[in-house]
Amino acid sequence: MNNGSALRPQLLAAFGAALLLTSCSSAGGDGHRTTDGRTSHWEKDMGAPEASAFMKVTVPESATEVKGAVQINPQEDIYLLSFVTDEKTAVRVAEDLRPEKPLRARNQDLPSPTELFGHLGLAEPQSEKGVRWAGVCPPCVGDSRRSKVQWIEIHVLGLDADRTRVYVQAF
Repeated sequence: MNNGSALRPQLLAAFGAALLLTSCSSAGGDGHRTTDGRTSHWEKDMGAPEASAFMKVTVPESATEVKGAVQINPQEDIYLLSFVTDEKTAVRVAEDLRPEKPLRARNQDLPSPTELFGHLGLAEPQSEKGVRWAGVCPPCVGDSRRSKVQWIEIHVLGLDADRTRVYVQAF
């Protein structure tokens, strides 16, 4: 047997171990990444402007109660944005995300997998009666405006005849 072929599995194992070790070390290149790679935290200096910029979602000028946050995670950061506007504008924001299906009712019997919007002082949209939602993978639908966004979803909740709360979440 050739010595080169006997060494190949050992070299591949050593290379794989080296890659694993270097991927777990902190490169320090991204200024807002202060996590040690094992914990999640809310970035205190990032809010609605940063979430809006990442998602490429323009908050309407007439919107009120604008709130946002960024949760820094070991794998993918989560961006939250919420505001209150009129129904027509809320639907227009949802349509701009280019979902394959329009806003629709969500099964309320499903438990919320995470408690994120509570950080903004809001109930989780999935727990609200009458909420409608849509979700999309921007790269999957060719939305080049949001090429860095892997998933974005919107929840729209009518508060009264004139006001609708919009919740947007992306990673």
